[in-house]
Amino acid sequence: MGGISYPLLSDFWPHGLVAKRYDVFREDDGHSERALFVLDKWGIIRYIDVHDINHQPDNDVLFDVLRRVDPLAAQRLAELEGPPPEAKPLPHGGIVMYCTSWCPGCRRARAWFQARGLKYVEVDIETNPAATAQVKQWNNGNKSTPTFDVEGTIMTEFNETRMLEALQKHGIV
Repeated sequence: MGGISYPLLSDFWPHGLVAKRYDVFREDDGHSERALFVLDKWGIIRYIDVHDINHQPDNDVLFDVLRRVDPLAAQRLAELEGPPPEAKPLPHGGIVMYCTSWCPGCRRARAWFQARGLKYVEVDIETNPAATAQVKQWNNGNKSTPTFDVEGTIMTEFNETRMLEALQKHGIV
């Protein structure tokens, strides 16, 4: 994870055993909550994050926790990473989509734009700290994707009707 190596547990078999022990198993549908537990090398729980299954946790928060739990690993990571990359200016004008490679909404938006022959600029918030900060500002502190800037009209989700209205308003379609 970000240059820090930790064993990860995913609760597959026996089904839900660990989730039940940590009290995050949902008996009604047989799934667990989206839950992150960080244990130190002595097995002491140092961090718990339980939230809605559809919410993507902020990796930066998790990395900070891991660095605090293992300062030596944090030091090694800093040495490996070197100085932070220079921030690139964020694009403006036309259609700008702030996204991630894995987001289903981003994939849907890409396909929608391509099907209509619309040119857009894609900014990966996983690799651009300035883009991450901008998206969090527009989304009340959340790193939500896709987020769009269409000629200054900000949309914090992909809604085809709203997108078409924004594109028409700015004379793009």
